[in-house]
Amino acid sequence: MISLKSIAAALWFLACVTNYVESAKILAVFPFPGPSQYICVQSYLKTLAARGHEVTSVSAFPQKTPLKNFRDITIHIDQSHHDEAVISAIEQIAVGKLAELQFAKEYTSLTSLLVFNNEDFQQLLHSDEQFDLIIIEVFYQDALYALGKHFKAPIIGVSSFGADIVIDQLVDNVSPLAYVPAPSGMNMDRMNFWQRLDNLYANTMELLYTHLEIIPEQQRYYEKYFPNATLRLTDVRRDFSLLLLNQHYSFSWPRPLVPNAIEVAGMHIENKLKKLPTDMEAFINASSRGAIYFSLGSNVKSALLPKQKLQEIMNAFASLPVNVLWKFEKTDLAGKPKNVFINKWFPQSDVLAHPKVKLFVTHGGMHSLIEAVHHAKPIVGTPVFYDQYLNVEKAVYKGFGVGINFRNFTSTELRDAILEVLNNPKYTERAREISASFHDRPMNPLDTAIYWTEYVLRHKGAPQLRVAARHLNFLQRHSVDTMAVLFGIPLLLAIFLFYGVFQVLAALFSSNDNAHKKRKRD
Repeated sequence: MISLKSIAAALWFLACVTNYVESAKILAVFPFPGPSQYICVQSYLKTLAARGHEVTSVSAFPQKTPLKNFRDITIHIDQSHHDEAVISAIEQIAVGKLAELQFAKEYTSLTSLLVFNNEDFQQLLHSDEQFDLIIIEVFYQDALYALGKHFKAPIIGVSSFGADIVIDQLVDNVSPLAYVPAPSGMNMDRMNFWQRLDNLYANTMELLYTHLEIIPEQQRYYEKYFPNATLRLTDVRRDFSLLLLNQHYSFSWPRPLVPNAIEVAGMHIENKLKKLPTDMEAFINASSRGAIYFSLGSNVKSALLPKQKLQEIMNAFASLPVNVLWKFEKTDLAGKPKNVFINKWFPQSDVLAHPKVKLFVTHGGMHSLIEAVHHAKPIVGTPVFYDQYLNVEKAVYKGFGVGINFRNFTSTELRDAILEVLNNPKYTERAREISASFHDRPMNPLDTAIYWTEYVLRHKGAPQLRVAARHLNFLQRHSVDTMAVLFGIPLLLAIFLFYGVFQVLAALFSSNDNAHKKRKRD
């Protein structure tokens, strides 16, 4: 009997044959020092190379073994400096919204300069080499968006955490503030008055800081590294052919998207599962009530946590009736409980796919949340910074997770949260429902990303996808000029008529008053 997956694969193959596109030269720029952003696109870029496109990847994470059609330009970073920056970010962001934005500016300025000052990249920039397509991470690195005009190629943006009000501007998408929350907040799409006020504040701060601080700094980089450019940076940053967004309405909410903003959450997940290492497999199977997996992601390292917090975590795990796999970046951990297995790295998606892994204790990074949804696993979330708070809040709101405060949780709070999710089947049932919705798509997310990428290549930038708002200034785009006429003229007429009536009445009263005075004199 032919399976649905076989039919879907055949249809996808037919689509690829029908929508054939010639081999293209692609420049992909993903300079962030943390690996999570590159994890988002690694399978995507490798698939483009496997389909015959020549991919040049600018990143801090070169391929360990050479790939056909794949060239690396390596951005060299000091990992210790990156770790210090993450620790600093955790402390700064706790201060407030402005501190969070200041960190974003410092971090993205650093990554922009890492690219521009790279010798191999500079050689490429000043060479005669041509590209058919530019693919770039979109997060406050506006000067790098000029690569599209520099190489006379369409540009595709990838956002590893989804859309926000600033990213929306790149394709003139809209974010109605009444029901589209800022990713840096904790509001859901159904907000009361105070939450809408908070959402207005967060989005206004992001817009103002972006246009008054970040873009002026990126403008200086733009002028320095693209001295022959003729367009303003504000025009360059609104010249994207396509946005690939690492989000999906199944675990967040429906929201407006223009045709060239495509949801591709899950494109980093390989559909073919790999067998777990023998020791991991044995440790999971040794737990009669199943096992749980704990990771703080690739940026926040468990090994760098304060001793007191580590002790609280170990105390919580030691009191559990299940085995725990813990991503821990050192080979030893003093006082490690017997039911805990530590390792510097775990094949996270394959671990979560294991039927005996019942729960994911996570920092709430977007990739981790997506993998939990993909494999229908409930979570206990302990967010650290930026969009992680909202990601965990989504899981709580949707009913497949519980959240605790990373900064001050106790071992009892962590244990109780884990046992609540393990012992109450409603969390797993809800995770399965949301996972089913997540998987119910015409094409899987990686195939979707490849299709629309090659669509842009086939249609030479695909201008038919782009809304006309990019040709309008602020006043035109928001109908301020037409509303001024529509409401201004009647208002002026009303004022004029009111003034005229007032003048007539004043004259009338003045005439009557004079007549009355005259009669009194007589």
